[in-house]
Amino acid sequence: MSRPGDAGPLTRATLALAVVVSAFPVYYMFVMATRTNEEAIDVPPPLLPGGHLGENVARLLSTEDAHFLTGLVNSAVVSVTVTVSVVLISTLAGFAFAKLRFRGGRVLLGLVLVTMMVPLQQMGVVPLYELMVALGWTGQLRAVILPFLVNGFGVFMMTQYVSQAVPDELVEAARVDGASTVGVYARVILPALRPGMAVLALLVFMQTWNEFMWPLIVLDPDNPVVQTSIAALNQAHGTDYVMLFTGTAVSVLPLFVVFVVFGRQIVGGLMEGAVKA
Repeated sequence: MSRPGDAGPLTRATLALAVVVSAFPVYYMFVMATRTNEEAIDVPPPLLPGGHLGENVARLLSTEDAHFLTGLVNSAVVSVTVTVSVVLISTLAGFAFAKLRFRGGRVLLGLVLVTMMVPLQQMGVVPLYELMVALGWTGQLRAVILPFLVNGFGVFMMTQYVSQAVPDELVEAARVDGASTVGVYARVILPALRPGMAVLALLVFMQTWNEFMWPLIVLDPDNPVVQTSIAALNQAHGTDYVMLFTGTAVSVLPLFVVFVVFGRQIVGGLMEGAVKA
């Protein structure tokens, strides 16, 4: 006899099918990264891993046109820097908007919401590029870091999270105990925000790691990020499918690592938000 809330056979079958459909492209990408070009175009295509992964990765890293290793390092530097900045600034701003009372707070929060509604990156790409040229930053990593150090979605998300996760009574109790505003933020706000910070960090890291258009515009071909390296790989090896699959497979590995490291807090943050909603 099934208990209330237990998933039925149809639900389990649907979920299993959804997992297979979602995971198969990723699995097939790694399978192709272990094969040769001759094996990749076989009919029917191979569905099991081969034995050429090390050879393909070595060939990938030695490709001069793509500068793939440089792209990996640059993407890591940019993504980590942007993620730390966005999480820090978003938690500070979220604390201020949610728990501090100051003149113009609602107006400033409204301006943050406006930045989420307008595609600033697409509409502002020309003036932003002109600004980078004026600063002499074109071709440098700072040009792909500075425009993304603050994220309107992150500020809004942390504002809502602080409002729900931290009761006003807890903040007042900390102030009665003599805690300053900085002390309240460090001792009360940050511990309560860890799950939300993990979720925001994952989202920002993924978005920054997968950014393509702006780095393509502002960086030089010999100083790329990983996504522009894959694009250069496609141009240099248009028919080398294994090389493209290998580059894509290597580029997604850091995302898997980040999810494994923060997985527990990410799932906890999502579940906590679902319960509160």
